Amino acid sequence: MKKFLKYGLLGLLAVLFIVLTIASWYMLDFSLKPEYNKGRNIQSSLEYLYREYPFTSDWLDSLQAHQALRDTFISADDGRKLHALYVSAPSSTDKTALLLHGYTDNATRMLHVGYIYHHLLGYNLLLPDFYAHGESEGDAIRMGWKDRKDALLWSQLADQLFHTKTRQVVHGISMGGFVTMVLAGEDAPQLEAFVDDCGYTSVWEEFAHELEATFGLPEFPMMFTSSLLCKLHYGWSFGEADAVKAIRHSTKPMLFIHGDNDNFVPTEMVHTLYDAKPEPKELWLTPDVAHAHSYLTYPEEYMKKVIDFCHAYLP
Repeated sequence: MKKFLKYGLLGLLAVLFIVLTIASWYMLDFSLKPEYNKGRNIQSSLEYLYREYPFTSDWLDSLQAHQALRDTFISADDGRKLHALYVSAPSSTDKTALLLHGYTDNATRMLHVGYIYHHLLGYNLLLPDFYAHGESEGDAIRMGWKDRKDALLWSQLADQLFHTKTRQVVHGISMGGFVTMVLAGEDAPQLEAFVDDCGYTSVWEEFAHELEATFGLPEFPMMFTSSLLCKLHYGWSFGEADAVKAIRHSTKPMLFIHGDNDNFVPTEMVHTLYDAKPEPKELWLTPDVAHAHSYLTYPEEYMKKVIDFCHAYLP
């Protein structure tokens, strides 16, 4: 009888292990290989900008008419081709905006932010497509963690693209905001100011939030097994992808923007981040705004906040 119970228990544990592994792989693919990645559709992205940000249309038309929107490429750590758009400033300047898009977005869908920096401030623009987004190759989204290294490579390429020693502001939305904050912790003198729009504290906390919100599941055990599988298969874990640790010792200026009704990247995350970041720093909570909609909801105020921040910290 004891032997029967022993083997029965071992069999049950084996079944649970198999079920947990399958479920964890599903979670990983659900997150890193989404069924629909709108960032792959460039034409739809342009249509989105014209529809939602019509005040940028004349500027966008001008860029395309003068073939000012150019393409450039580098290689990722695995040899895959990475793409970026870049635009030289209307007049010669050493100021460059590195604009970082969100999850399943692309460089094109950051051109509305580019309008602020290029058309209103007169900066150069550099807009990367992250790995597995836009025109960049790749089979799985990296949630910004490995993307930080690619963003740093793009930043280092800016001097060559714009033929000057550049001074850069980094502006990211959502996943791009996470990368922005992680870059603030890097030893990169050319990066002088940072704008984080609704970035998350860490991949672990963001995934744990979505696991509960979407599937009604707790962190244990799925977060642990999925993170382990991610480490084994993709070379990084959820826990190491942490923006709070990155900004804790950064004394460069940062503007935090977050909707106070954000249920995707919960608003409380920005308070954790803001508290962790040493001065100089600014925080703008946008009233009644959902995830990544601060600019859409308050375009004039958004533009003024960014312009005032750049005038103060990138003179």
